[in-house]
Amino acid sequence: MTVERTAFGYAALGARAKPDSGLARHLFMVGLAAGDAAALGAAFALAYLIRFKAGIPLVQTPPHSVAFYSSVAFWTIPAWLSLFALYRLYDWYHVFAGLQEYGGVMSACTSGVIVVIVVSFLDKGLYISRGWLLLVWVLAILAVTTSRFIARRLLRLLRSRGSLVSPTVIVGANEEGRALAEQLLGDPCSGTRLIGFVDGELPAGVAVVGGLRVLGGLSELEQIVRSGEASEVVVAMTALPREGLLDLYRRLGYLRGIEIRLSSGLFEILTTGVRVQQINYVPLITPQRVRITGIDACLKAALDYLGAALGLVLLSPLLLALALLVRLDSPGPALHRRLVLGRGGRRFGAFKFRTMVANADEVLAANPELCAAFRQGHKLKADPRVTRLGRFLRRTSLDELPQLVNVLRGEMSLVGPRMIAPDEVARYGKWQLNLLTVKPGITGPWQVQGRSDLPYEERVRLSMHYIRNYTIWLDLAILLRTVTAVLRGSGAY
Repeated sequence: MTVERTAFGYAALGARAKPDSGLARHLFMVGLAAGDAAALGAAFALAYLIRFKAGIPLVQTPPHSVAFYSSVAFWTIPAWLSLFALYRLYDWYHVFAGLQEYGGVMSACTSGVIVVIVVSFLDKGLYISRGWLLLVWVLAILAVTTSRFIARRLLRLLRSRGSLVSPTVIVGANEEGRALAEQLLGDPCSGTRLIGFVDGELPAGVAVVGGLRVLGGLSELEQIVRSGEASEVVVAMTALPREGLLDLYRRLGYLRGIEIRLSSGLFEILTTGVRVQQINYVPLITPQRVRITGIDACLKAALDYLGAALGLVLLSPLLLALALLVRLDSPGPALHRRLVLGRGGRRFGAFKFRTMVANADEVLAANPELCAAFRQGHKLKADPRVTRLGRFLRRTSLDELPQLVNVLRGEMSLVGPRMIAPDEVARYGKWQLNLLTVKPGITGPWQVQGRSDLPYEERVRLSMHYIRNYTIWLDLAILLRTVTAVLRGSGAY
C-alpha cells in the first residue's frame, strides 16, 4: 500500500476500498427483502401443492381453493416481512452475523404462524388448514434460510471485489492495535477494509502490519474522517489514556455516517468474545469463558457426540484388532494416556494406542541430543522410542482413534486446536488464554496443513486462526480434508 499526502493529511491508496454508501446498503436490503418475499411465496405455493394436490395416503383432503389460499398469502407475506423487520433481519449491523441470523428467521417465521392462527381464531369465517399451515412454517424456514445463504455468498463476492465495504482506520499502532489489524485482515470478505493506523507516537508513513502504515497523528484523525477517507474508526483501548478517549469521542462521536468502535482492551482474550450487560443502567463488559457459545456450541456438540458414537460403533472391530496387535508387537499396555490440557486448563488423559516402547521416558533421558530436539518441537522425526507398529499407526493416524472416547466424555472435540501438554502452554505466550477457551481436537487445522512438518510457531498461528474464525462449516471442511491428509501420510511421525 502506498501513502500520499493530501489536503487532509495522509490518505491510503490502493486499498481497493470503495466507500460503503448508505444507498448501496439500502438497495442491498431491498433486494434481501425481495428475496425473502419470493422465498415465502414459494413456500406458501409448495405447501398448497403438497397438502391439497399430492394425494398423501391416509390423509383427508379438506375443501380448498387456489383463490382463498392466494388471498391468505397476499396479506400474510407482508405481515411476515414486517415481523422480519421487527426481528432486525433487515438491520445492516445484525444480518449476516453467523448462525444467529438463521435463528432469527426461525423465530420470525414461528411468530408469523402464530399471527395467522390468532387471526383465524378471531375470524370465525376464516378456516385455514392446520396441515397447510404446518407445511408453510417448515418450508418458509427452509426457503428463507436458503435465500439468505445465497445472499451471504453474493455479499461476500461483492465485498471481495471492493463493494459494500467500510474503509476503517485503527487508532493505536501498539500491540493491541496490531492484534486487531491481524484479525480484521484475516477475512477479506468481512466488509472491513483497513486503510491504516493513526498513532500518537509513530510518525506518518511507518509500516506497522500487513502492509498498513501510519496515516498520521491523533490530531489528524478528524481530518481523515471528515475527508471521507474512513467511515469507521476502531480504537485500541490500550493506546489512549482515558482523557484521550473522551476527547476523541467529543470530536467524532456526533459525526453522521461515522461508526466508532471500541476494542475490549484485552487483546489476550480477544477471540473469546464479550457480553455487554446493563446493571442499574451501567453498561458492563464480561469476557466469555468459552469461545463457542449458543447455537454454534449446540451444533458442535451434536457433531461431536453423534460422530464419536457412530465412529466407535463402526470401528469397534478395527479398534479391537489394533489393540491386540499393539500388545503382540511389544511388551506393555495397548493404550497410553497422554496428560494434556483441556478447556479451561483442566488436565485429562488423552487416549492413544501405544506407539512407543514401555520405557520411552528412560530411552529419551539417556540421549541428551534427543531431549533437546524434543523440547524444541515436541516431536522427533526419527524417534528411537517408536515401535515398528507404532510408526505405521502414526503415519496413518490410527493411534488417535481411541480419542473418540475422550470426545464422548466431553474432554475433546472431533475438530479443534492441537492438544498440548502442560509444559507446552508457555510457548503460546499471550495466546494461551485463547487456546484454553475451546476443547482440543482429534483433528484440526495443523493436522490438515502439514502436521508435524510445520514449525511450532505455525502450529500456534493455525490454532489461533481456527479459534478466531470458528464456524460449524469450518469443522466439516477440516473433517473432509483430514481424510486426504491421512491418505497422503505426509508430516506424520
